[in-house]
Amino acid sequence: MHTSALDHLTLAAFIVVGALFVPVAVLASSLLAPSKPDARKTSTYECGVEPVGPPWVQFRIGYYVYALLFVVFDIETVFLYPWAVAFNAMGVFVLAEMLLFIAILALGLAYAWKEGALKWR
Repeated sequence: MHTSALDHLTLAAFIVVGALFVPVAVLASSLLAPSKPDARKTSTYECGVEPVGPPWVQFRIGYYVYALLFVVFDIETVFLYPWAVAFNAMGVFVLAEMLLFIAILALGLAYAWKEGALKWR
């Protein structure tokens, strides 16, 4: 067999096994797992205390915006750390790119601050 045909066959085998893995695992779990539901097991559980009020509570949009801003600046750290570690091996062009990246994030932070997205009310 040619190497490209063998590569395609190997790839096809991985795709088939990958596609079958999830349904087989779910089916095996539903067949093998013990299931004895009762009212106590299916009731809503919230830290050992009976929940008060309806389960669908609306939160202010500010909480979500605050969380998204945290994620954005957390990702910034993920990009800055490898750059800082390998700073000596890179040229001036990469320094300019990183300064542009930080400037764009600073503009976004200034805009969020101006709009009041960082106020925790």
